[in-house]
Amino acid sequence: MVYLLYSLEKFLLNREIDNIKKNNDIEDINISHFDLNTDLIEDVIEDAETFSMFADKKMIIVSNSLVFSAKKNNIEQNLEVLEHYLNNFNPSTILVFTLNDSKLDERKKITKLVKKIGSVKEINDQANINSLVKEMFDEYKIDNKTITLFIDRVGTNLDIINQEINKIKIYKDNDKNITEEDILNLTHENIEANLFLLIDEIISNNKSNALNIYHELIKLNEEPIAIIISLANKIRSLYQTKELFSKGYKEADIASILGVKPGYLYYMRDSLKKYDSKTLLSLLNKLGELDFNIKKGIINKESALELFIIEI
Repeated sequence: MVYLLYSLEKFLLNREIDNIKKNNDIEDINISHFDLNTDLIEDVIEDAETFSMFADKKMIIVSNSLVFSAKKNNIEQNLEVLEHYLNNFNPSTILVFTLNDSKLDERKKITKLVKKIGSVKEINDQANINSLVKEMFDEYKIDNKTITLFIDRVGTNLDIINQEINKIKIYKDNDKNITEEDILNLTHENIEANLFLLIDEIISNNKSNALNIYHELIKLNEEPIAIIISLANKIRSLYQTKELFSKGYKEADIASILGVKPGYLYYMRDSLKKYDSKTLLSLLNKLGELDFNIKKGIINKESALELFIIEI
């Protein structure tokens, strides 16, 4: 069997690979790994054509399979060799190509061929990240309010989410009930999540809350200049995303254009409803002026953002 899996989330790709592995009873000793940025497709095919010494089936995982996209690998790949194999693939080999991207190049002959003879799947289960988090907690009990707190605190990066959930499970091994107190005590607060909250408070003109969030970021040893730059980048992303949505672009297209993950856009949805483009652009321009004044020595970097929050 031949699979082509693609997603912007490596965590989701790995989870799908684990499912294929589990469904076919493949043990680790019967799995080979290749990377088309460093390995030749000829070596992949040579392995795929040979039979396993230890079981009836074996599995080959090929990462960075850019041959199915509009991008190019670091080394040139012989697609004729791959095409020949796909037309005569070894039924005892499960060949899995993975691509960390939001789309394939549907015009390519090799892409059309793998879609014809194999299983091609886009993996984007982040449409409801709350459900995904609940699923990742397995048999542990956690309510929707606590899940929302968890996501607000650690962000939407699935690798980070997985790490934090595993950490919670270790601490709560004898108690399967996850509380808000557990989230606050056991998770590491993510600056990405704090920046969105900071933007919310700034635009809502909640100066006291905004200052508290800024001071919390300073306590986390974040540099004032880095916070200003990150804040400007977030506002720019919100503005660009809002403009692209207004022009009819879909989430996958916007993610590809901006170079972000679909889950990041999901997390931005509520914020996009709150803010108008004019306000976002005004804030972006003011932050640009702030950065200029810091660099010119007109204003002290430690107090710059505090004054910005107070004066807006």
